[in-house]
Amino acid sequence: MKSLNHIIYFITLGILLSCNSQKTNPAHSHDGSESHAHTVENPKDIQSGYFGSYALENESYKTKTVVSIKGYTRTMVTNALPNHETGSFPNEGNPNTISTQNRIYSFPVTPKYIGKAQWVREPGVALNGIKFEPGTAEVVVCETGENYRVEALQELIDLGLDFNHAHVQPTGAYHYHGTPTSVIKEFDTGKDLVHIGFAHDGFPMYYSKSGRYKPSFKAVEGVREGEDCTYENLHQSIDISVGGHHDGTFTSDFEYVEGSGDLDECNGITIDGKYMYLVTIEFPYISRCLMGEVVSEEKQQIESQGKGRSPSRNRSGQRPSSIEIIKQMDANNDGKLSKSEVKGPLEQDFLA
Repeated sequence: MKSLNHIIYFITLGILLSCNSQKTNPAHSHDGSESHAHTVENPKDIQSGYFGSYALENESYKTKTVVSIKGYTRTMVTNALPNHETGSFPNEGNPNTISTQNRIYSFPVTPKYIGKAQWVREPGVALNGIKFEPGTAEVVVCETGENYRVEALQELIDLGLDFNHAHVQPTGAYHYHGTPTSVIKEFDTGKDLVHIGFAHDGFPMYYSKSGRYKPSFKAVEGVREGEDCTYENLHQSIDISVGGHHDGTFTSDFEYVEGSGDLDECNGITIDGKYMYLVTIEFPYISRCLMGEVVSEEKQQIESQGKGRSPSRNRSGQRPSSIEIIKQMDANNDGKLSKSEVKGPLEQDFLA
């Protein structure tokens, strides 16, 4: 039996595809790849590229992403399958397989800049429906008390990233940790700034082919501290030496120095009066925060084989504690979990 989220996703996708079916540009191809269509709402939107409504489908990769604009809201319905070649998954550093996710995202058409950095784990989504998630949940823990968050783009621990600086989560979600090479190539219009996605506050995300816009993060001076440090996952336990200079292996190796580069704390910049985020080849690679107003979290309808969503990670990106889990699920705030409140994998244990 299909889950309610699964049904909602396909009903929404069907409505959007139906609405766009009579407004399609001729099918075309990029670099000799398979022919596919990009749909726009009306002729004037052709000039605005992917700021208008569009449908992106690729039969080779099974990609289905439909974006529509209604009023002040841009809605993206996607199966979150990349429209480009990827590395081989599973691989030695990443044991997961890419699978359909079925998500719905909403972005404000007219973003509101507030100028106050807000930390986010997933700052935005690429035009093809693949999410950006620059940080990791990997941590090196030292017996002397230090914890070091591991960066995705480093050489100490193999996280199985492919040439798109992406890999796959246990859920099957393919996601970008750095510059999405194939996305940049796919959406390149010949200009220096390539529009590659939208942040959840509605501001666009770009990549500069010339690299002219530099982040304002610098390596921390001095050396790291910590002894008897270990990195562990489900498959291995590795003794790690954290000593030495801050070389970018860990998130804490960098610090924001205002004015040291062209971009702000969230890797954003105003060009020709328009604020935008830049994805860069230097840290932070992808914004770790947002400068615009985020009305609500992105709407995500995820197929979960009849089960509810499992608890999200906490602000630091780590698995939440039991107290945090109870707070997340406790709908009536009574400090207890009832049969109707328990969701995700915990549901089976609760009913046992």
